[in-house]
Amino acid sequence: MLTQEKYQRMKIDRRANGVVLVSLNRPEKMNAIDNQLHHEMMTFSRDFADDPELRVLVLAGEGKAFCVGGDFSADSAIDMPSLTEARRIIDHILECEKPIISAVQGYALGLGANIALLCDVVVAGPDAKFGDTHVKMGIGAGDGGQLIWPMLIGVNRAKYYLMTGDMISGKEAADMGLAGFYVEQTKDLMPKALEIADKLAAGAPLAIAASKAAVNAYMRTVSASVMPISLQAEGLTLHSQDYKEAVAAFQEKRPAKFEGK
Repeated sequence: MLTQEKYQRMKIDRRANGVVLVSLNRPEKMNAIDNQLHHEMMTFSRDFADDPELRVLVLAGEGKAFCVGGDFSADSAIDMPSLTEARRIIDHILECEKPIISAVQGYALGLGANIALLCDVVVAGPDAKFGDTHVKMGIGAGDGGQLIWPMLIGVNRAKYYLMTGDMISGKEAADMGLAGFYVEQTKDLMPKALEIADKLAAGAPLAIAASKAAVNAYMRTVSASVMPISLQAEGLTLHSQDYKEAVAAFQEKRPAKFEGK
């Protein structure tokens, strides 16, 4: 069951028609991922999948951002998470047979971006900023970026954004296929996401599950090849001097100086 009692970093709002709104809930940190939120990202989609009362999940972020990725601040920095947990975050989303919609406002960066893009339907607002910014922290893009970005926008364009960490606006994301829907005003973002959720919740659950099953099976096949390599490479970069320099530069609010060590 997907209930509030099981979650500290996510707000769970169950609605009468089988729709549940799950909000990443660290607004004071722009929903940056600490150890607890990383763990909850691994469990929410499976709890949703196993909950017989729920049909559709809408994933959003409290406050001004969807999720800015890992928390590198001195007071609550994320530890190096296990590769097993990182892999399960992606696997559990792809294994879920029920629809998941992301409603993206503000920054969706790093793992935050990839979680949003792995959802079945992506709705972007006018202030949305998507970016897999791992490289800016001296880290390989291992948290699903090498899986989902090429699928959505093509290999070469994906490699450019993964290698640079450049950000993409909500409108640009919709134009290039990262987002399926775009709203021109922030106030319309959640109504649009819930409109889609209500439409799916009123549909035939077995038919909807059957209609995404083969697509997700294909994605899981690719994931089985891509994720072990990307996570292993990410793990190696987490032990690099460049990563340590990036964290220090972030905390000291200065540009990082990378040396390839």
